[in-house]
Amino acid sequence: MKNDQQDSDAPAKKGFLGKIDSFFSITASGSSFRTEIVAGLTTFMAMVYALLVVPGMYKELPVSFGAVYIATALGAIVGTVVMAFLAKMPLAQASGLGATAYITGTLLGGGLGLTYANAMVFVLLDGAIFVLLTATGLRKKILAAIPSEVKTTLPVGIGMFIAFIGFKNAGIIELHEGSIGFTSFNVLSSDLVYRDAVTALVALLGVVAIAVLSKKNVKGSILWGMLGAAALYYALIGLGCAWDAEGCRAVFSGIAEGFESPFTAFGEWGRESVGQVFAHGFDFSPYLADHNGGELALLLVTAALSLCMVDMFDTLGTLYGACSKGGLLDENGDPVRLGKCLMSNAAATCAGAVFGATTVATYVESSSGVAAGGKTGFSALVTGLCFTLAMFLSPIAKLIPSAATSSALLWVGVLMMTSVKDVDWTDPAFALPAFLTIAVMAFGFSISIGIGIGILSCVLVKLFTGKAKEISPVTWIVAALFIAMFVLTN
Repeated sequence: MKNDQQDSDAPAKKGFLGKIDSFFSITASGSSFRTEIVAGLTTFMAMVYALLVVPGMYKELPVSFGAVYIATALGAIVGTVVMAFLAKMPLAQASGLGATAYITGTLLGGGLGLTYANAMVFVLLDGAIFVLLTATGLRKKILAAIPSEVKTTLPVGIGMFIAFIGFKNAGIIELHEGSIGFTSFNVLSSDLVYRDAVTALVALLGVVAIAVLSKKNVKGSILWGMLGAAALYYALIGLGCAWDAEGCRAVFSGIAEGFESPFTAFGEWGRESVGQVFAHGFDFSPYLADHNGGELALLLVTAALSLCMVDMFDTLGTLYGACSKGGLLDENGDPVRLGKCLMSNAAATCAGAVFGATTVATYVESSSGVAAGGKTGFSALVTGLCFTLAMFLSPIAKLIPSAATSSALLWVGVLMMTSVKDVDWTDPAFALPAFLTIAVMAFGFSISIGIGIGILSCVLVKLFTGKAKEISPVTWIVAALFIAMFVLTN
């Protein structure tokens, strides 16, 4: 309180700094330039891991790390700067992990025949829909139409989905034809591959390190945990050269090759990402080779709807959570300038699609900057400038192994489990849709299908328990769309 009082009593700046102060209302909000800069740096340190994790989620897809890295950085820069100047809030944005998981795991990794450019069309549609919903106020009707059983558990299901990707990328969970199992750490087995065992072990130790750092309230705990996991990974690989000489050479030769010009990534981005949504995005011929036009139309509607819902709930949850920590709620308990915050998110998603970035979302790590005293858009501007500098660090980022990025994915899964406490597990009518939403997302490896099954089960339970009047017309329409998707598509 003393610091806030000192900040509010500070004399107003003059000249250029005075104009910045006036535009962002820094002094008027009880803050200071120093506090806002520290808050912006804190937010950046807390969420810069996104630049490492998002490209890693594309590792099995035909698009380069550098292209996705630059696209993700540009999405974060535009999203955060728009938030700074339009909403004037101390919040940062970047490609959301939930939406990225849906795009890489379901749309691109699901064997549908969709291309990276096709995926950007879905992102562009998501952004356009979000702009329309926000500008017209339809957002409130859509939110009201989604059953609370699904809304409550959506973050949990997405968290499980993201954690599963982390387990898979680290090799902790092994997928075999027709089976799934936990990896082996049996050092006496001749089948044990040293490098694979190290990757799985480091990922588990990395998430433990992140938990310990978070418990001790260390700023940027995810980033520091990832960097520590990366260092441990290379140390263990080096120590194991005698057991796995081939793997050792492969890892360290990759390091030598990784020291390239940062502009190499810009070149990859220019060839593979920017503008692909318009150049090749609307060419769905690979998909139509095994599907018909009706299936494509349904996919466009349901996938865009799923992305939009993931984006909407993710952003709203983050806005309420982060703003509540900094006294940035209005008299109704809503984040101040909520409409402009959502419009910033929607506009950034549209721009991100052009850059080749997945759906841009407000990051919950923004709460760390708010907790550090950030009250205005100037702290978001500082975060955006940090992301601009980070664009030129792609050669270093490329050296972060999947063991380290998987640790971050596992921890994000932990963070997103908190909503499970809000489920009334004693009420069967609430518990079943909630459980199915979570379980289908995780075990069916599909966020959209999880949402669809959750909504349909809720509609059926209410229909057969005499509560059909509680189902809104919009909910019926959404349920019908999902039924059509299940019946008419593979």
